[in-house]
Amino acid sequence: MAPAPTAAMVGRDAELAGMRRLFDGVRQGVPAALLVEGEAGIGKSRLVREFSAEIATAADVHGGWCLDLGTSRAPFGPLAGILRSLVERLGAERVREAVGVGVEALGMLLPELVDAPAARDRTSPERLRDAIASLIEAATELAPQVIVVEDLHWADDSTLAILSFLLRTLDRGRLLLLITCRTDDVRRGDAVSRFIGEATRARLLERMTVPRLDDHAVGELVAQITGRAPTATALERLQVRAEGVPFFVEEIAGCAQGPLPESLRDLLLARFDRLGDDARRVVQVMSGAERPLTDPLLLRLVDLPEDRVEDAVREAVRSGIIVVGEDDYRFRHALLREAVHGDLLPGERARLHRAYAEALEEGGGDDAAASAYHWQLAQDDRRAIAAAADAMRQAKAQYAFASAARFGELVLELWPLVPDAAEATGFARLDLLHVLGSVLRNAGDGERALAVANVALSEVDAATVDPRLHARLLRNKALYLVNLGRLGAVPLLQEALALAERVDDDVFRAELLNQLASRRMIAGDREEAIRLADEAERRAAGAATTDQLSIAANVRGGSLAHLGRVAEGVREYGRARDLAAGSTAEMRYRVNYSDLLTLLGRYREAVAVAEEGLRRARELRVERTSGSIMAQNMIVPLLELGEIDQVEDMLARDFLQGTLRVFRMYVSMTRVRVLAWRGRAAEAAETLQEWLPAFEETGVSERQIWYDRITMQVAVAECQGDLRGALDVILAMLEDERPALLHQRRLLLEAGALVTALRAAGADVESAVAAVRTAWEAQPPELQDDAWSTVLHALLEPEPAVVDEALVCADGDDVPVTFRVVLRLERARLHVAAGERAEAAAVLATATAIAERLGHVPLQKALTRFGDASGVRPTGPREADAEQLTARERQVLALIAEGLSNRQIGERLFISVKTVSVHVSAVLRKLGVSTRTEAALAHRTAEEAASGQSAVVA
Repeated sequence: MAPAPTAAMVGRDAELAGMRRLFDGVRQGVPAALLVEGEAGIGKSRLVREFSAEIATAADVHGGWCLDLGTSRAPFGPLAGILRSLVERLGAERVREAVGVGVEALGMLLPELVDAPAARDRTSPERLRDAIASLIEAATELAPQVIVVEDLHWADDSTLAILSFLLRTLDRGRLLLLITCRTDDVRRGDAVSRFIGEATRARLLERMTVPRLDDHAVGELVAQITGRAPTATALERLQVRAEGVPFFVEEIAGCAQGPLPESLRDLLLARFDRLGDDARRVVQVMSGAERPLTDPLLLRLVDLPEDRVEDAVREAVRSGIIVVGEDDYRFRHALLREAVHGDLLPGERARLHRAYAEALEEGGGDDAAASAYHWQLAQDDRRAIAAAADAMRQAKAQYAFASAARFGELVLELWPLVPDAAEATGFARLDLLHVLGSVLRNAGDGERALAVANVALSEVDAATVDPRLHARLLRNKALYLVNLGRLGAVPLLQEALALAERVDDDVFRAELLNQLASRRMIAGDREEAIRLADEAERRAAGAATTDQLSIAANVRGGSLAHLGRVAEGVREYGRARDLAAGSTAEMRYRVNYSDLLTLLGRYREAVAVAEEGLRRARELRVERTSGSIMAQNMIVPLLELGEIDQVEDMLARDFLQGTLRVFRMYVSMTRVRVLAWRGRAAEAAETLQEWLPAFEETGVSERQIWYDRITMQVAVAECQGDLRGALDVILAMLEDERPALLHQRRLLLEAGALVTALRAAGADVESAVAAVRTAWEAQPPELQDDAWSTVLHALLEPEPAVVDEALVCADGDDVPVTFRVVLRLERARLHVAAGERAEAAAVLATATAIAERLGHVPLQKALTRFGDASGVRPTGPREADAEQLTARERQVLALIAEGLSNRQIGERLFISVKTVSVHVSAVLRKLGVSTRTEAALAHRTAEEAASGQSAVVA
């Protein structure tokens, strides 16, 4: 009878074909990820092994296994082996070149890459994630890469986070990610289930469910194992037990010489029961291991003479229970290990795991996660809590925050059971709670972080606690509330500041002052924010680093700008840039300054600042992490510039998945606007309703979120055709008594567009016009008399010359691109009212072309409705030709064709540059072109045609 492991795989042709299809795409540079899922024993690993062997000459294959450590799962379980294999493939020098400064972060998982461990301030979790992605990308340049992650159902949270990150960022290159998962071990709502669900919904992961074998395939497999085809009766009897699961088929076929076991447990133990005493002892000892066992460790644990151990291993291998690797032993299937381990008596199990734990300690290994697992099962609470505390420290040091959080919570769980827990763990209880809260926050679990902070503060004895620790606990709770978009941060920071006065540390006080100043600025209390920032700067004046000085200037710059003192604010942002010593302060400057430029309508500058931040992120090797937040910060100015395709691409690459809620809220606002832009009203409304409660809660303390909620509601109402409802939302905003921030300007501009549309439909808008004008004129002088003022004035009181002047502004980069269409539509209405139908048709043609280029569905519909109602049809450039130009416009066009600038044209014609701009805009509009070069070409073509015609007549 052939041993089961040597039987050829049967019944998997369709699955192999599916893998080959994906690999063909990978070879062409289209990355793919496949989840191979199914019940225990269905043959997932076997399928992946067969496929890997098939493509071994065409690709590099790297594999890693998630380990069954219960809740004590080692961080980055399968990744270290995979990364080490990649490094061996590329060579250390190529790796260092590919990941740059990220090699120090990578060295936390692969110490052999660095001479010494990196200092904490020289690396970051962002650099680690980016380094892993860069390493994989570099490998794909050499050859197709196949990365296999086995047994996802046992994955630790940090591995899941990295996999999620890779799925979202590695969108190019010859990479195939294969993941196996036992579906009957995935519980609804757990971390693995959430990972699979999110990746599937985002279409980042294909799923292949491995089915049970049919009768024909089962018969073929049995024939291979037993050497003869089963009879119909035998096959039917076997299928009643095996139900098409290959592993069970193999086990039952192995019992062909005796009676079939009555239960699944008996079936799994059938081979084990036939072993001799020594072999049984070896297999029982091996069942306690969460990973393959080396020969020296097995000898130490079994406590038998070496020759008897070797004979016992050979017997277990022949029986099909154990398989031999390159330098270790493992079970043929995890189900066998689980069955043997489950058959141990409680005392046997505890003694076995104690032996493992002691062996790990004697071996001098640093796998605290495995130690915690074994000491727990050995029922030694003191050693288990000590190992769990060490595991938390190790995981935190590797930026495996989710894993560190699990171990920290295990320490808390065991704390009441260990009388000297503080001595065993090396943590005072409040210090433990302080660290655990921070770890949970960094793991993205704000709710649990807040819960831990509440526990810590409830246990504080104000009379005896270290005031610095007390202040930090208060500060952290404030931070967790902010991350969750909840109220209460300001009084906590004020209390922390009062405690900090008892601490001899001005930098700590400066940090708290800056945090409080930021909250005041965000709440709209700009004067108080400036006062606090000034105090923070005084406190931090003598610090070794200028980062707190940079942050103070950052806060002051934003607050001054929102007060209308824009020039002063911009100068402060320049100071913030110059004072930023670390990457965090620098990135904060770039995020906040690009935000300000966007609010001021300086969209190209905003994008440039953010792009420079991305360049720095690439230099720092955090492009896919910190850089991704910077990329998201570019979305709003890009949308206002009409770069809708780029915006949608950036939104599709959802880097912020799994991050803190407040970051996702900002992106959700833009997502609603994009859906409305594309005319997908139902989806926009659904997204708005999903996020509305969060925006309403957070908007109480964060004015930006409050304005973002209004922006979403206006966008959805406009998309639904409810223009009056959209305008009413803006008018209600004007009745709010809290301070008005710069965010209001864009909404007032939008109100102008709504007024024109409603007025054209016959609605009474006079009171709305008055309210919008009053709000605009209430702004500080520095915010008046700009391009936006010109546009808004033209929309509120449209006159031909005023609208023409506004169009000149709208065709620049400092006005939202949609107003190029809105103003042209209004100009077309004025033409129709004046009986100038040809001119209206020409303007309508240009507006239609712009709206189509932008892909803005509501504007396209508005133009169509106007054309249908007025009977005016858009005319192309040939119909709207130079015959429609006035005498002055013909002069301007001729000078454009000469290559003169607006200033030179003004000097030639003795008119102002502003008047020239109005004429140039009119010329471009009437010719149906968008650039001066196109206008000059049209002029020359017309001149040549006229010259040629005259010659013929002559």
